[in-house]
Amino acid sequence: MSKKLLEIASEIVQAQASNARMSAEEIESALMRTFNMLRKMQLAEQDGRPLDLVIGPEEAVEEGSALQVLEPSKSIQKNKVICLECGAEFKQLTANHLRSHDLSPRDYKKKWGFPLKQPLTAKQLTAARSKSAKLRGLPPKLKEYIEKRRRGKAEEVKPVVTTPPAKAPKARRKKAPAA
Repeated sequence: MSKKLLEIASEIVQAQASNARMSAEEIESALMRTFNMLRKMQLAEQDGRPLDLVIGPEEAVEEGSALQVLEPSKSIQKNKVICLECGAEFKQLTANHLRSHDLSPRDYKKKWGFPLKQPLTAKQLTAARSKSAKLRGLPPKLKEYIEKRRRGKAEEVKPVVTTPPAKAPKARRKKAPAA
């Protein structure tokens, strides 16, 4: 007995949710997208038509085609970050999620052309963290730390002028008496 599309879609989304944290809205939208895609695939199979004719060329299921529509610079939005590998939406793109694509955050940034210092978090979350840090007084403390560190390095780098030690005369070996 074959499974119904809804059961298959729910199993797929359940597997995704077990590997990454997903909000209720993310689970709902993933379930709807998965179900719709399975339904379109079923229609294509029944009609014997290529999948791109059933769902349209702009939605064709090819490796990364749906994600290439989104420019990497637009994947980091105000309230969400869209993974350019799988299309999942997060508030923060974590190393744990990227590991599922066999990427580190550094590799992901290089692959998609992000600056290495670019945080992979939603802009609103980044702003909230910055505000929180300023309220806690981190910037002045950080400035003090950086200044102390600079002073410490400056002292280490200063050339030390020393005079070479005076050469001691070489000790001569005594010759053994000839017998």
